Amino acid sequence: MAPELLLTNATVYTVDEDRPWATSLAVENGRVSTAEAGPDTEVVDLGGAFVLPGFVDVHSHHALAGRELFELRLESGAGLDEILVAVREWAAGLGPDEWVVGGAWPSTLAPELGHESVRRALDEAAGGRPVVLIEDSRHNRWASSRALELAGITADTPDPAGGTIHRDLDSGAPTGLLIETAGLAVERAMRDTRTLTAEQHAEASRRAIAILHSYGITAFQDAGATLDILAALKTLDDAKELAAWVVSSMLVNDPIFGADPIGKPLLDRAAQYRSEHHRPDFVKIFLDGTPPAHTAAFLEPYLHHECFCGDTTMPPEELADWLDVAVSAGLSAKIHCAGDAAVRATLDAAGALRARGDYTTKIQVAHGQFIHPDDLERFATLNVSADISPFLWVPGVIPDAIAQVIPAERAARMQPNRTLLNTGALVAGGSDWPVSESPNAWEGIEGLITRQDPYGKHPGSLWPEQAITLAEAIQVFTLNSARACGLDDVTGSLTPGKSADFVVLDQDPFKTPANELAGITVRETWFGGKRVFSRG
Repeated sequence: MAPELLLTNATVYTVDEDRPWATSLAVENGRVSTAEAGPDTEVVDLGGAFVLPGFVDVHSHHALAGRELFELRLESGAGLDEILVAVREWAAGLGPDEWVVGGAWPSTLAPELGHESVRRALDEAAGGRPVVLIEDSRHNRWASSRALELAGITADTPDPAGGTIHRDLDSGAPTGLLIETAGLAVERAMRDTRTLTAEQHAEASRRAIAILHSYGITAFQDAGATLDILAALKTLDDAKELAAWVVSSMLVNDPIFGADPIGKPLLDRAAQYRSEHHRPDFVKIFLDGTPPAHTAAFLEPYLHHECFCGDTTMPPEELADWLDVAVSAGLSAKIHCAGDAAVRATLDAAGALRARGDYTTKIQVAHGQFIHPDDLERFATLNVSADISPFLWVPGVIPDAIAQVIPAERAARMQPNRTLLNTGALVAGGSDWPVSESPNAWEGIEGLITRQDPYGKHPGSLWPEQAITLAEAIQVFTLNSARACGLDDVTGSLTPGKSADFVVLDQDPFKTPANELAGITVRETWFGGKRVFSRG
């Protein structure tokens, strides 16, 4: 059979080692083809444009980003005064006791929020309404007095396991700053009175995927899927509206979202949401928190602490038990590890699994900014992939916040990507959007190559010896990510037989200066041989 579409006069970088370069691309029945054009083949001259496989984002919270359609969105790096102005303007359009929900405030702002007087300023700006604003890591929250009241949080409320209710040093009253699991009570109180409909959940996913298309992303792994997200994706796919490959990672534990159900009740229902383009194939385990909140688990103490290194959310035997649950259900695991102790615990658990003969269950270390040198080679040996988000660790707000809580020499040694690749590890690229401001893969690619802020807002470079090449960085955000989340059978490279998922760029990245890669624009995005985005 002849292909229905033939793109000619192009520079095609296939990310297929057997045939890395081509000048044309044929599409037959939605898949990459080697067939010759026929009389009915549509031939499109791309005028020399550069073509790549569609990007695969291994770490996205797409639904959270899509829900910003219904929420207050704060400007990046907003200061306290700017936040209060934004809250006041948003609240003016709400009912008397309607929730103000939004974010994200910068993690460097936390010390400024830790006062009762600041919470009262938030109350005034919101007109007494309940407010919950999430921090840039999406792990911590700032809540108003009314929100604390609805959540039942008072001066006498004890800190929950794995969380901290920040209290004013003078009065002992909650300041509204809620760390990790302390925010769950507010999340649940909000959901009791602010429930999104099934259509709103579907619209959030629809909106987020449209944004992903604009950045050339045709596949992604949702890093914290709830029942609402699974249902929304199934709804879209059943309606032939899901123009992306999606792998869902279902929450086993939940220190930050307040989702229900989680764990086995959620896993037991996953199969009913599987569809042509949606694969609920992973569990998501939060093994620790974030360094700025002192909830990441390290092997050495935090700054100004003689002994405190942070803790994992569960002991080794519980982690092993959850991996067994996942394996029994035919699922793989994405494990959030911000500190090197959490990374080591995950590698130990993976080692026990591999020692029993299981080499097929995929295990991802999510984030893994800090890895002890003794553990670097274990990624390849144990077939554990590194899910990295360069958007978060190139010089910027989050690294600045990390540098405030751990010694400088350790803070400066984040993301040893060169070493991981040299030792044979599978390194996969993710944005962690909306923790990152956008899911633009070119920002991450530039960061991997230059180890600098792509937009020059924050000076300096981070451990430049760990830079990787452009070809490696492109593969990190395409084929490597597809392999890490189990989509390499259908996407990640422009290999004959795979889905015709590709992007047309406005310039050739191999002819673009490394410090200008973030400025590359996606002209068109194609999924399954159909154009799903066209700029202008």
